[in-house]
Amino acid sequence: MQLANTGTEVWLAELLDSFFLPVQASSLEQIPDAAVAAIVQRALTETNKQVFLIAQGRGAIPLLRGVRAWQQAHGSHPRLRGAVLLSPNLYLETPDAGQLPRYLPIARASNLPLFVLQPELSPWRWQLEGLQSRLVEGGGGAWLRLLPGVRDRFHFRPDATAAEQAQAAALPGHIDTALRLLAWQRPPAGPAAGTALRPATGRLKKAARLAPVAPRPAPPLVLPRLEGGQQRLADLRGEVVLVNFWATWCPPCVHEMPSMERLQTHFQGRPFRILAVNMAETPATIRQFLATRVRVTFPILLDTDGAALRRWRVVAFPTSYVIDKKGQIRYALFGGLAWDGPEVIMALGGLLEE
Repeated sequence: MQLANTGTEVWLAELLDSFFLPVQASSLEQIPDAAVAAIVQRALTETNKQVFLIAQGRGAIPLLRGVRAWQQAHGSHPRLRGAVLLSPNLYLETPDAGQLPRYLPIARASNLPLFVLQPELSPWRWQLEGLQSRLVEGGGGAWLRLLPGVRDRFHFRPDATAAEQAQAAALPGHIDTALRLLAWQRPPAGPAAGTALRPATGRLKKAARLAPVAPRPAPPLVLPRLEGGQQRLADLRGEVVLVNFWATWCPPCVHEMPSMERLQTHFQGRPFRILAVNMAETPATIRQFLATRVRVTFPILLDTDGAALRRWRVVAFPTSYVIDKKGQIRYALFGGLAWDGPEVIMALGGLLEE
């Protein structure tokens, strides 16, 4: 409604309802390409206006596939100008801890000009450079705008902060600005080269478990501590170390931290450490969180520019690694975990005995 008030004609396509699909992210990949192509064709036929498309998250998949299907059938049209993608998720699956994400083929096979609006407080923001490089491979431009101080789905979260409510109110203006930029771009002349295959549906979410991995050296980790001084992972050689990447705005991170504190207490007096690496939040924010929500005694490290996060290939929160006494990664996982559970105690106890 707010976007319509700016003078933009808005069409809302309820495709999940139309195909009797459950309202969940995995259903978006089941929307037929022809359905989106038909909407594009109808908009071009029934109006004399420039046509843009908007999608969020996994909705970027049927949008880009559908536009490509329309291009394959009709070639090009001077009024099909581009798309706005809000926090697009074009990954085949959520990667295992320490692995880089794999992208769906359509990420490289679209030449539609794109404008990406990405919430700042999202682990996916650190993958924007890789996403942008793939989006432009098809021949279209891809512009990025980071929305500060907000999480994914900020515009309809029941627990939205004041900053998120403010950005939600400003979102129509952000979209209007994106449409104005896209309106100046050259429309694509037919589909991009290559094919956009439909691979088997990937695993977007997996049950969190402490999974053993082939031993490999842990990347360097040298970061300032919240309480002052500097922490070097290399200085802890001879100890078993749990390295946990987290943020105060991440519910699974918050939920698992008390169990991490209990884990530390369980192994008190033994060569075991926990290092909790915070993602790019201010010391004041972290101190307020620790004073009012979760009290822990293990060190909090400050990754202010996301350099450690990228080096350790963290693409989802929380992500954790268990390092053995020789400095080798032995276990890894993403997602929250009950760290004082019997299976975890047994696994870590085995490393302590080596």
